[in-house]
Amino acid sequence: MKRNFSLSEKQLGYVFVLPSLLLILVIVIWPITMSFWNSLFDYKLNDPAKSIRMLKSNVDVERYANDYYYLRKSLEELQSKSPGKSSANWINTLKKDHEKLMKQPGFKDQFNKVDEMVQNFKPVKDENLKYAQADDSVIKGYRSDMLAMSKELNKVEGSKEIKKLGDDSADLAKSVSKEMLAENFVGLSNYGVYLKDGRMWKSLLNTFVFTFFSVLFELVLGLLVALLINRAFFGRSIVRAAVLIPWAIPTAVSAMMWKFLYDGQSGIIAHFFEKIHLVPNAGNLLTTGSGAMSAVILADIWKTMPYIALLLLAGLQTIPKDLYEAASVDGATKWEQFRRITLPLLKSSILVALLFRTLDAFRVFDLIYVLTGGGPANSTEVISIYAYKTLFAQQNFGEGSVLSIIVFVSVALISLIYVKFIGSDLFEGKVKI
Repeated sequence: MKRNFSLSEKQLGYVFVLPSLLLILVIVIWPITMSFWNSLFDYKLNDPAKSIRMLKSNVDVERYANDYYYLRKSLEELQSKSPGKSSANWINTLKKDHEKLMKQPGFKDQFNKVDEMVQNFKPVKDENLKYAQADDSVIKGYRSDMLAMSKELNKVEGSKEIKKLGDDSADLAKSVSKEMLAENFVGLSNYGVYLKDGRMWKSLLNTFVFTFFSVLFELVLGLLVALLINRAFFGRSIVRAAVLIPWAIPTAVSAMMWKFLYDGQSGIIAHFFEKIHLVPNAGNLLTTGSGAMSAVILADIWKTMPYIALLLLAGLQTIPKDLYEAASVDGATKWEQFRRITLPLLKSSILVALLFRTLDAFRVFDLIYVLTGGGPANSTEVISIYAYKTLFAQQNFGEGSVLSIIVFVSVALISLIYVKFIGSDLFEGKVKI
């Protein structure tokens, strides 16, 4: 008996939505999950001892195989040049710690494979082969012995040759200590560090200040421009195209342009503001905290106000003209028409414009990075720039990921506030004439 396979309307809906859910999972959820995972580690690419995420103690076998060989040879040469009890003790300590490592499960075979590759000048690309797990006690003991040996070797006395051998051996011993990688899982302690970090709170405050004022002025000016270019007048198409020019210019180019305009010596805008007494000195715009913040806000308003104007213009063109004609017949003033017809029917467009611009402004990076670099004295450093400096300039992926999660949580809360409160309460009620 042949059965017909069919999907219900609800099941069919899930089938159509599934590709979008998978896209969200890959583009949004997965990177955020990885950032949160990184934030649980003291993970620093510029520190060999913390350059990978480790839940257990490990050994960088590739570097260890190379440095152990040269350290042993260096100590043996030092003993032959300057025989004594200390030299013998150093060699015995190295051999004792090395033997403890060799007794770790599977370490000897892995070490021999890697050592052969190192001797043949072959890179170890397989991380499972490059790193080997070991007991915490063995790792800590080996590291402690190497650091103590390094300090003693730096104090070796004798001829220049002996001192050189001592210094070289000391450097090798310190290098071996760094190859003993202790676990760097720290849990939520990175978050505790940044909750007490004054610089983080200052950058977050700078972000909110920048976002609030730039979006507020962009909304007001964007609405005025949208109302203007929505009216029929000669040359309206040219004006509409001209309004979009600032938005079409790449942000980095726009920031460079404003940097020249704000220059204290040759900047036209800086000297114009000085002439009309907005600033006491033309150089204040980029050299003082309040001046620099005002400068980046003005540059952002000029750059992105057309975007809000475009979104609101689209909303204005969906409002039926008949409503305004009926209101005029009933004696409603232009202000009453705006308040009772335009604003209520423009509610969804305003919400979309506010939501998009607020999220975009909160994540601002390139404009401020090019224009002020976060200065002067971090007065314009927003959370995204602080995260960039921590992640890429300092290569501190653990703490930098914490800042990324803070940005994500802030953006999620802003979205929730807009959709939950503004979306339901702003301009509540039907159109009234």
